[in-house]
Amino acid sequence: MKQTEIKIENLKCGGCANTIKKGLLNIEGVENIDINVETSTVAITSKNSDLRSIKEKLSKLGYPEVGDKNTIAHKAKSFVSCAVGRIDI
Repeated sequence: MKQTEIKIENLKCGGCANTIKKGLLNIEGVENIDINVETSTVAITSKNSDLRSIKEKLSKLGYPEVGDKNTIAHKAKSFVSCAVGRIDI
């Protein structure tokens, strides 16, 4: 098992965190997700999971890694992900 931390854009609240957690736990090999809303970091504990696929999933949800493109589309997706995540809480 290994743990990786990724600093992301657009993380605003627990609703966002909820959506991210659900999305990443669907990736094979991902065991646990810890999200710190204050520092905008996602800590992933996984066995054999592909870091690239994790970063792609984050980007598709609207939360690209800091340093990657953070487009209007990403911001819009994160807004929707946030709202959906709040419904599920």
